[in-house]
Amino acid sequence: MGKKIYDLDISEKITPLMVRDAMLKCFILAHSEALETMKQYGSEMNDQEFEEVKKMNIELFVKKIFEEIEADFNNPKKEDLIKVLDKLAAFSSNFRTPEVIKKHYDEIMELINCCE
Repeated sequence: MGKKIYDLDISEKITPLMVRDAMLKCFILAHSEALETMKQYGSEMNDQEFEEVKKMNIELFVKKIFEEIEADFNNPKKEDLIKVLDKLAAFSSNFRTPEVIKKHYDEIMELINCCE
């Protein structure tokens, strides 16, 4: 077993779709804290329901970025992933330090570079 990034073993076959899912996971983890503030507006939700709302919120945001660059969310290409990653990093600069953004950016780029 090799090094793992967002549960993906980089010594194994990695597809662009797997990287897209890792990007979603990364962005959910990175912005989960900010989304927690939304919980006060959905207090009737239990924790599991709220976690699903957070995931849907991030997925819709990422899908919108795919649309903006005219790429297929369900069948991404490596080039598309890089463009989306760049846009996510730019967006994140409003909330995160450059060091945190670089760490996550580099992790996802390592996955992209492992894609076939």
